[in-house]
Amino acid sequence: MRDLDFGKELIRKKIPLISNSPGVYRMLDKKNQVLYVGKAKNLPNRLKNYTLDKNQPIRTERMLALTNGLEIVTTSSEAEALLLEANLIKKFKPKFNVLLRDDKSFPYIFIEKDSDWPQLTKHRGKKNKNGYYFGPFASVGSANWTIKILQKVFLLRVCNDAVFKNRERPCILYQIKRCAAPCVNRLEKTEYSKLVSDAILFLSGKSKNIQKKLAIDMEKSSEKMDYEKAAILRDRIKALTQIQSSQNISSTNLDNADVISVVQEAGKTCVQVFFYRSKQNWGNQSYFPYHDKFHTAEDVLTSFIVQFYENKTVPVEILINIKIKDLKLVKAALEKKEKKFVSIKVPKKGNGFKLSKMAEKNAKEALTRKIFESETNNKLLNEVAEKFKLDIVPKTIEVYDNSHIQGSNSVGALITFGPEGFIKKQYRKFNIKNKKLSDGDDYGMIKEVFERRFLRIIKTRHQIDIIIPDLVIIDGGKGQYSVGRKILDEYGFHDIPIIAIAKGKNRNKGNETFFHKNNMIKLNKREPLLFFLQRLRDEAHRFAVSSHRMRRKKNFTKSLLDQINGIGRNRKRALLNYFGSAKAVESASFDDLKKVEGIETSVAKKIHDFFHD
Repeated sequence: MRDLDFGKELIRKKIPLISNSPGVYRMLDKKNQVLYVGKAKNLPNRLKNYTLDKNQPIRTERMLALTNGLEIVTTSSEAEALLLEANLIKKFKPKFNVLLRDDKSFPYIFIEKDSDWPQLTKHRGKKNKNGYYFGPFASVGSANWTIKILQKVFLLRVCNDAVFKNRERPCILYQIKRCAAPCVNRLEKTEYSKLVSDAILFLSGKSKNIQKKLAIDMEKSSEKMDYEKAAILRDRIKALTQIQSSQNISSTNLDNADVISVVQEAGKTCVQVFFYRSKQNWGNQSYFPYHDKFHTAEDVLTSFIVQFYENKTVPVEILINIKIKDLKLVKAALEKKEKKFVSIKVPKKGNGFKLSKMAEKNAKEALTRKIFESETNNKLLNEVAEKFKLDIVPKTIEVYDNSHIQGSNSVGALITFGPEGFIKKQYRKFNIKNKKLSDGDDYGMIKEVFERRFLRIIKTRHQIDIIIPDLVIIDGGKGQYSVGRKILDEYGFHDIPIIAIAKGKNRNKGNETFFHKNNMIKLNKREPLLFFLQRLRDEAHRFAVSSHRMRRKKNFTKSLLDQINGIGRNRKRALLNYFGSAKAVESASFDDLKKVEGIETSVAKKIHDFFHD
């Protein structure tokens, strides 16, 4: 029986066993990997479509030919099925679904509630702190910029509690008029609370009221000939005007909305999302969902919306540039998730139409850049294959580098590059575990990194989404090449070529030597291929150095308390809050240790013995 017929017959046999309920189905391959996740109002009716002998789309036939199993989950409603479908797609990343990639949580601006001196800070993740959350912002950069402007206008502190409690004099932020220095009581609590209230009002969309209030205060100060205070208020008004103009506050009446536009060209799709909160534009983000060339813009946008909001708060209003399939169902699913009214519409006129068109224009420009970049990358990948006489044009390149300081905090790094550019989700760091390596043993580090990386590929080779590189690049010379080649051959990866990049004398760029097989290759200093390979090498080096710095910083911040068994995060925090520092804990008496909340007699003895035995 042909694979296609087998897949159809498998589904046909399952149908009588399935109840006439809404739900979600999963197509599985021979290795039990998920090929496709779908939802249905009536599962048997939906699955019957796959068993018909009429001509199916090529994509569907390919999927059915690979299908070796079927899993069913029934739900109480179709809306619930839609939400579950989005959740499972994000979890399993099936190759035949539209996939939203690079779906990170967005940053928020957070102001504490129950605090005498609230801090202004960024927040990402669960909203489990008691306070005010403003967002989402499209990027960390836009959130940081807004915080910087808010510091100028409202002079709120951004330092953490440990720094705040231990300051004896104002920091530089006070000197440059970005903080009111509450840490050393340069203003009363009531005055600081007033600044906090104004910041909350501003972030809630009451910016014009705040500006009028500051203008009145400036005039009063000027009349009293308190020109220094008047000048400070003038600067705060300027900063407020700056943030208003940059966020187009006057041009929109959207209080809580996302503007989403989709554009499709050459089999690729870009979805642009603009965030409007409190009548302010809090940035935009471009997305390039992975999908089959047979998926229409309507298909992609429908899947995008449900997946996008699966782990995010849904705004009251969503403006889209084209009508999506199952609009009522998507609306019902989002309302079920949020337990509130949600409007999804395609604006035809007015301000909403203008904003939708602006988002569409941005999507077109981003997609054009993406396609151009992809074409350029494909050309360069072809040049790599030609110059180094590779058997195939590489689609996935892994680049390796190491970083350490005299052998300490050694880190190996791997970055991945493909036709679409750098694949950040495939970046990996390796904390070097072999303590027997001598200081700066680059060969030993490469050996460990390669062994760990390719042994993992062997162990997970059955997984549908495992990445096996077509080419490996190492930052190093002939020795590094030999070590890498030996490991790949030992593990059976004889067909993966390696290129080593050795820096020239005095580490000058442009004088690199490339090692491949038994050849030493030089490239012309003006050759685009040289710049491309340098770019790959430099990105691996950047990632290796940043990973090394993070590890070194983490080790620096560890105290002796971390070395005591039974002292977890909560007990460590309790000890530091009570004594003020690890050094004070070290010199504390047994009786003093027992006084700390959460430190029982046995634990106090363990801590005391650790420092005094």
